[in-house]
This record gives sequence, C-alpha cells and structure tokens, in this order.
Amino acid sequence: MHYHGNPYITDGCHDINECKLPDLYPCSVDGVCGNRLEGYDCPCKEGMKGDGKTGHCVENFPLAAKVVVGLAACIVALVLMVMAHQLLTLKRFHEQNGGPVLKGVKNIKIYRRKEMKQITNNYSRVIGEGNFGKVYMGTLENKQQVAIKRSIKVDKNMKAEFTGEVIVQSEMRHKNIARLLGCCLELDVPMLVYEYVPRGSLYDALFGLRRVHIIPVDMRLQIAAGSAEGLTYMHSAGECTIRHGDVKSANILLDENFCPKVSDFGTSRLLAGGKPERTERVVGDMSYIDPIYMVQGIVTQKSDVYSFGVVLIELITRRPATYSNKRNYVASFVEAYLDKRARNLIDNDITSEVDIKLLEMVSGVAVECVKLNPEERLDMKQVEHRLLEIIGQGVQDGQRRNYQADLSPAPDDVALLKSW
Repeated sequence: MHYHGNPYITDGCHDINECKLPDLYPCSVDGVCGNRLEGYDCPCKEGMKGDGKTGHCVENFPLAAKVVVGLAACIVALVLMVMAHQLLTLKRFHEQNGGPVLKGVKNIKIYRRKEMKQITNNYSRVIGEGNFGKVYMGTLENKQQVAIKRSIKVDKNMKAEFTGEVIVQSEMRHKNIARLLGCCLELDVPMLVYEYVPRGSLYDALFGLRRVHIIPVDMRLQIAAGSAEGLTYMHSAGECTIRHGDVKSANILLDENFCPKVSDFGTSRLLAGGKPERTERVVGDMSYIDPIYMVQGIVTQKSDVYSFGVVLIELITRRPATYSNKRNYVASFVEAYLDKRARNLIDNDITSEVDIKLLEMVSGVAVECVKLNPEERLDMKQVEHRLLEIIGQGVQDGQRRNYQADLSPAPDDVALLKSW
C-alpha cells in the first residue's frame, strides 16, 4: 500500500513517502530514492548500474578495470615518452653528425636508421670485423650489394671533421677507389655505405681466409699499379690535397677481376696546400706506419708513400708486414736489396727468370718509397709511373700472357709464411 488515511471521505487518502520508511521500502545505499504516486523509485547512483530496491548496485567501471586501464595508460604514456626521446636523440645525432650540411650533397644518400636495419637484414651478415668495429653485407632496393661500415668508437677530433671528410669522399669518382654511396647519421657514430667489392682485401688474397694459391706476377703488377693510381688520384683531387693515412693491404679491396680499389678513409685528411699535419693520435697500422710519424708526429702524403712501399714488399715477398722491436720488416728488405739479395726474398712461387727480374725492379720502387727521409721518397705519381714502366717492360719481354690466378684452396697458410 502506498497511501494512508480514510478512503471514505473526500481527499481522505494521502500518498505515502516511501523514502522515509526504508525498513518497509528498501533502497540501497548506492541508490537514490525518489518518491512518486503509488510507489517509489530507487535507481542506482550515477556511474553505477543495477536495481537499488534489491540492493544490487555495482559500478559501471569496476576497480579492477580501472587498474588495468590506468596501467595501460601509463604504459602508453611511457612508450610515447620513449619514442619522443628516441626521435629527439635521432635528430640530435643527425644534426651533430652534419645532417643539415650533408643533406645538400648530391653524390651521397642519407639513410634513416630503420632503413639500415632493412638493408642489412637486421645486421645479420658480418663480412669484416676488427678493433674499429664491423662491416656488414647489405642489399639496396635496386638489388645492389653494399658494404656498411659500423664503427664502435671514434676519436672526438675525427668526429668533428666527419662532415668534411664525407664530402671529400663523395666527390671521389675513380675506378681504383671504393665508392662511398651514402651514410646513416642517426647514431652516435655514423655508419658509412660503400660499394661492395666481392673478393675481399689484398691482405686476404695474400695471407688470409681468401688466400689465392698462386698470384701471377702480371696480376701483382696490375694490383700495385692500380692501387698507386687510386692514391695518386686522392693526392691530387680537388683544390685541397688529401692523404689517406692508413694505407695497407687490408685497405686495398679486389673486385671480381682483381682490380684494386683503395678503401677505408677513416683516417683520411685534407691537407691545405699539401702542408704537413702534426697529430698526437696514432694514425694507421703500426706495421705500415711512417717512422717520421713515430718520431715527430707529422703526417704527409709521403707518409702514404711509405706505407704503400710496405704493401709493395708484401706483394713481392708474400710475407705479411709485421711490427717488432727485435727485427724490422722494412729494414731487413732494404738491407737485402742493397746487398743484391732481393731475389732471395721473392715469393718462392715465382720461378720464371723474367718474373723475378720484374719483381726486382718493383723492389727498387719499394726501397725508394720507404726511405727514412721523406724528401727522398718518390711521390705517388712517380710510383705509379715507375710501376707502369715495369708493366711495359714485362710486355716487351713477353711477360703478358693469359695468366689466371690459381683460385684452388691453398695449403696451410702458416706453413707458407716463410721467415726472413
């Protein structure tokens, strides 16, 4: 009953306010009681659902759901913050590595970090590794194979000069220089993208895992002359002269036809007007380094000539350059040459008298490259000219035959490394 009073008189019945009688007309504490004629309503409070009359009001969004949503919101916010931080970091690396300047360079492409992961298949194929870092095989969208150099550390001074050196490399177009195709700047240490040279380095062919069993003399001469031509181009390209700074057999790459390509310009320098440069940091491999640098800390293009002379000795003897305080690799060779014993050091695989005489002539060039006084050394143009003359002499003597390098597996490398 929702009325009280006397039904037998006019206006004798009055509506009962059920909300004031909770014991008779229950309404949940989570409900909102509302009186009306012939009854009452008890809807659940805002944000809840159910029937307040039966005491079953529950939240539309329970606590557990709130916790889950709250955690999800925090995670999303954290992810967005991390992404924003990463984008800012990439932008900072891009700018500090010269992105605004290099963006206008026509001959190279600036790759994004995510592009590099695709090009290298997530850095899955390592084709070179050393103290400097790693070199990865990669494939561009046009199916061109490339080599990506990823350094693990870099000198702060070199980092400051990175932009200028990349610009210089981008302008080098020569058949005997490994071509720089692009770079990725979105890292603390930039990655460089070079053309891929399939036969590895000259060091590999002479001594390493890709050791070629027999390398004919005419092929050695072509490798030497081509490398000299590439270095000559470097030394004379553009308004400013350039020195490589780390000439060694490991930095001379060989294509499928054994055409040499000078590579790895990580220590290359612009020398205004060809002036010498004094530096306190170690430049290059100790087995090839110019003694003048060790004493005076001065590097010049003649430093490259000295290092190339050591490479010539490796080509002649097929014995790897070694750095030792007990026995000097270069001095031993020079001494043998001056004592007319150079042929005793020539690779034992070379047996033809014509071939031996040609390598003796190359020995003379090598000795002139490694003179202690830089002013007495040949320059790279002279080295190139002398080597081409020797090749011409070989042609006159019938040396140029249809030689093919013996690519069959070589015997144990260690057994072939003859002592001086």
